[in-house]
Amino acid sequence: MSASKLDAVYRSILLTKFFTKGWGKPENLRRLFEFRKVVSNRDECFKLIDRDYPVTITKEQNLSDCHVLEGYFLSPLEKYLPGIVPEIAQKAHFQVVLPVRWPQPACKPVCLHLAGTGDHFFWRRRNLMVKPLLKEAGIGGIILENPFYGLRKPTDQVRSSLHNVSDIFVMGGCLILESLVLFHWCERNGLGPLGVTGLSMGGHMASLAATNWPKPLVLVPCLSWSTASAVFLQGVMSQSINWDLLEDQYLSDGVYREKLSKMVTIVDEAFLAGKKFARTYSHDMGKDGKADGKSNTLVNSRPDKDLDVTYRESTIGINSNIVDLTKNIVPKEKVPTHDSKLVSSEQLAKLNEELDKLLTENKINKDLYDKLMSKEKFHLESQDISDINRLTEDRVKELLLKCKIAVIQQESKIELQDPNSNILEKNEPSESKNQLQGNDHNTILISTENLSKASEQNTNLASTENQFKDVEPISNIQPEMTNDNKITEIMSKESADVEKKPAKRPWNMSELTSDIWTNLPFVKSSGKKIDISKIHWRDREALQFMRGIMDECTHLSNFSVPYDTSLIIAVCAKHDAYVPREDVGTLEEIWPGAEVRYVDAGHVSAYILHQSLFRSCIKEAFERSKKRWEDGKHIN
Repeated sequence: MSASKLDAVYRSILLTKFFTKGWGKPENLRRLFEFRKVVSNRDECFKLIDRDYPVTITKEQNLSDCHVLEGYFLSPLEKYLPGIVPEIAQKAHFQVVLPVRWPQPACKPVCLHLAGTGDHFFWRRRNLMVKPLLKEAGIGGIILENPFYGLRKPTDQVRSSLHNVSDIFVMGGCLILESLVLFHWCERNGLGPLGVTGLSMGGHMASLAATNWPKPLVLVPCLSWSTASAVFLQGVMSQSINWDLLEDQYLSDGVYREKLSKMVTIVDEAFLAGKKFARTYSHDMGKDGKADGKSNTLVNSRPDKDLDVTYRESTIGINSNIVDLTKNIVPKEKVPTHDSKLVSSEQLAKLNEELDKLLTENKINKDLYDKLMSKEKFHLESQDISDINRLTEDRVKELLLKCKIAVIQQESKIELQDPNSNILEKNEPSESKNQLQGNDHNTILISTENLSKASEQNTNLASTENQFKDVEPISNIQPEMTNDNKITEIMSKESADVEKKPAKRPWNMSELTSDIWTNLPFVKSSGKKIDISKIHWRDREALQFMRGIMDECTHLSNFSVPYDTSLIIAVCAKHDAYVPREDVGTLEEIWPGAEVRYVDAGHVSAYILHQSLFRSCIKEAFERSKKRWEDGKHIN
């Protein structure tokens, strides 16, 4: 399903940035992870809140169309995790809007409304949701102020910019327990049936709150899904996070890698493995009529347990010698050939094993793997180049040591298949430049015979390193390609030019990688170490850790199933770019019996244009609940 462009544009013009101070204190994260195991169990969590938990009403106002109450109470999370909630956020403020007269005195429905991202104070929810519901269906409303928002916002926080990743978990923990306090307050005052709803982040918080009430409860989460991990790692909000800061903190403090990463679990790893198997199996069946053995090997090699995001140092030894790339420059219509007998079976087995490992770890895709394993020339597509570019630096070095780019000369010129990627162009006067030409776009022709031959070169790379000590990077070389003599002449001229310049330090593989890939036209540097729009969360440890902690604390499968799923109506946007639904478990799977409805819109357009739809779903869910409400309680 295509993502809404409006969502992306709207997010790009907002100034709000998230987690500007990093992950938060490791000790606070540890306490939150441990407390999550308590609140995720309905029986244990329900015991944390007394039925007569003290609530203070500070204001009572009778208006012509409604009765308004305001009050506060101390957030229970401060009691169980002292010092983890900022002082200003410890007092939970709420507003109650009730009808002047109840349509049915024996039935007084009330819905708790939780805030979405950026929804400060009470006025927005009161005017868009609570008052219309009161007028249309006689449903009262309670508006709870989120921690870190409105009256509970720390003085040094700008707008909705949470300082730490841990703050989102503090917010969730507060709202889960505070919702129980308000449900108890409603029961003490003869209100019911009860429900909870919210939009966007408020919808997900409503889902978490509903899991711990041991009685039938209306739940209508709007524009949310089963976990917050996809929101921050795949949705448009991922662009508002300073990933470089998070990665630096994660790598600099061993507590994150060595202790905290072992406390979290990526919930949908098995789901992703099954999805990949189904896709691979289907592809192989369509191509050969039967499943490819390699696909089965891939699936069998994946562990059946959740992904361990614990940091481990690479154990692969990387040879620091340099590959002689000039030997890949060949005359017209000549393709480099090598005697396969020169390469030992042990070297080939090692290379195949390393490629299998890259495939198993999802570092390269199946198509690229098949190309590298074949014995024929092939085209390296732009997506393949992107996959290689996403590998860790050590793995790129290793791969480049075993794979040389065979630049094929055609029509008296070196041709790359992308006419715009002047990788070999040197900044010479225009009359001495050659225009690179090709037939296909964004492709590079590779001979896999070089894969085997390159591994053989490790025995004599010491002389190669001395030979290339002062040679300019390949991105600066522009050879004349009329014949072999001119190639030699140009290369000699380049070497002479280099000798006239100040001596350069030896070339290392890091520079080689940078020179080759960063000069490609479709690989543009953003000045960031992590560009979340171009990499997958699996590619960096810090992103894996973010996925793990978000799933640990927000994935609905880690919490109890609501008491009565028939009272759940979820509303989602088909083209939601804020809350992606790909590669995560569905609400129907996690909560059997729940109903999910979709609106043909993006996140922003649904919020603006479909408020009436959200209200109609709330009214419908309460009608279901009223049918089983008698004498102030639900009947089975």
